Amino acid sequence: MWLWLSLITLLCWSGSDLFSKIGCRDGSDKYSHLKMVIAVGVVMGLHAAYEIFVGGTEISWSVIWTYLPISLLYISSMALGYLGLRYIELSVSSPICNSSGALVAVLTLLFVGGEDYSPLALLAIALVCVGAIGLGVVDATEDPELRAERQKDGNYKYAKSFLALALPVAYCILDAAGTFADNRVLETLDEGSANCAYELTFLAAAVFCFIYVVLIKKDRLVPKMEGPKYLGAICETAGQFAYIYAIADTSHLAMSAPIISSYCAASVLWSRLFLKEKLSWKHYGMICLVVIGIAIMGIFDL
Repeated sequence: MWLWLSLITLLCWSGSDLFSKIGCRDGSDKYSHLKMVIAVGVVMGLHAAYEIFVGGTEISWSVIWTYLPISLLYISSMALGYLGLRYIELSVSSPICNSSGALVAVLTLLFVGGEDYSPLALLAIALVCVGAIGLGVVDATEDPELRAERQKDGNYKYAKSFLALALPVAYCILDAAGTFADNRVLETLDEGSANCAYELTFLAAAVFCFIYVVLIKKDRLVPKMEGPKYLGAICETAGQFAYIYAIADTSHLAMSAPIISSYCAASVLWSRLFLKEKLSWKHYGMICLVVIGIAIMGIFDL
């Protein structure tokens, strides 16, 4: 089951990447990342209400406070990721962000142990991690003229900058810390309750962002511009629901985390098809490593 849940998360979160990019790429909207937080918080809040009042999920202040540090790590990482989409291509941002799975796998093997993993399993983890990290390295070292040539047919141009890479890297670190801590906390909390606690915390973050953006800064929420954000929020929420159960399987965390983080490979595909972003052969080489690693995990059910 962990494999199917991981793959569902992969597909949903890659869809969220695509719609979030569409909703946040307008450089003239300096609050687009906060508006994305509002959209995700609203959808997650509605889902939490359904789970509590219809699904019967139990929630308490104790669960919310216990899960709060993890919720804040995830929400902070996502807000930084949304901000980064203004300055960098999705096909580059997503792999950098999601090399967090590599960090989780390393942390798991270092602090939990990897005695139960076969050499083939370790090879699969290594391929996924190297591919995800390699994509970021390739972009960071790409020649500016080659970058400009790749982007000339697109609607948006991006210049190499420290901020463009620093924001996805910050996402990576915070998300990895949240994922590793998440697995430890879920040993003592019910997965459904923990997920509702996260969604309610995201709703609270959305309320704060709404107050700041709309009431304090007097910025408008234009329905036409907000539409992609809410599509991304729906995908994000569905992916989160599958994710919380996938990583709760402690015995397969070092496998599920790299698979889930590899949704960047699907995000790259969507960015090529729908956003017309182009990559170099080196980028695609790193993507192949990710796909091969996932295939090994799936075929042999490691």
